[in-house]
Amino acid sequence: MTDGLTPGTPAQSPRAYVTLVTNGDFALGARALAHSVRLSGTSADFVVMHTGAVAERDIAPLRDLGARLVAVDLLATSAAFNDAHGRDRLHAAAPFTKGIKPPFHTPLDNFAKLRLWQLDYDRVVFLDADTLMLRNCDRLFDYPEFCAAPNVYESLGDFHRLNSGVFTARPDAATFARMIKALDKPGAFWRRTDQTFLQQFFPDWHGLPVIYNTLQYVWFNMPALWDWSAIRILHFQYEKPWQDPHPKAAQLAPLIALWRAHADGGPVPDVATLPTPAPLP
Repeated sequence: MTDGLTPGTPAQSPRAYVTLVTNGDFALGARALAHSVRLSGTSADFVVMHTGAVAERDIAPLRDLGARLVAVDLLATSAAFNDAHGRDRLHAAAPFTKGIKPPFHTPLDNFAKLRLWQLDYDRVVFLDADTLMLRNCDRLFDYPEFCAAPNVYESLGDFHRLNSGVFTARPDAATFARMIKALDKPGAFWRRTDQTFLQQFFPDWHGLPVIYNTLQYVWFNMPALWDWSAIRILHFQYEKPWQDPHPKAAQLAPLIALWRAHADGGPVPDVATLPTPAPLP
């Protein structure tokens, strides 16, 4: 047992895909992700870090899908830090204007993602619980720390920012200690929580091709970038495919149907048979 982290079972591989689940909704997302990772044929572990807010009934299906469950505590951050990054205050100070974050989005919980640097693995690929793996991505384990794809979903101007929904990491207690020291400093405000922090902590981050973190809004904002034959990881940023009602359900219908196929345990359609996005007028 590592301070703040309790593995339920031993690691089976030196490499792992890791996600974070902080409530029942993201456990539902992780179920579809787990199914997609299993279909990829990887021999790496699939790890679900879960906080105390997740009920046993919500994580049990993940165990049944072969996930290694690791209980994690939220980071022991200061009261001032917690207040600054509470949902209402953070969204007021840094509003989301391009899409809608669901009501179960809890920004402060995002920082628990950093606990992956405490895991007992040599190499890790982190995947947000609202992603799907469409093809084997094991080559990412050979990429250096820290690699992430740019946060591209509206214009080419997005390329200067990373998206922390997918990244490569090397777990290390010393790195984790340095992160905690840098994170909760006086007056700290990380506009997009872990994403902003990681970009500052790793200023020379290596860019992954967008096929390793294709954001769903590319479908209708930048359709010329969409290529089913190349995409390896699909990321449902903003609205989640299991939301009901879903404000963009009609626009994203083929993507939501693909997610539901994974969430239901298959069969999963061949992406080559899926429709392509309509070109912009």
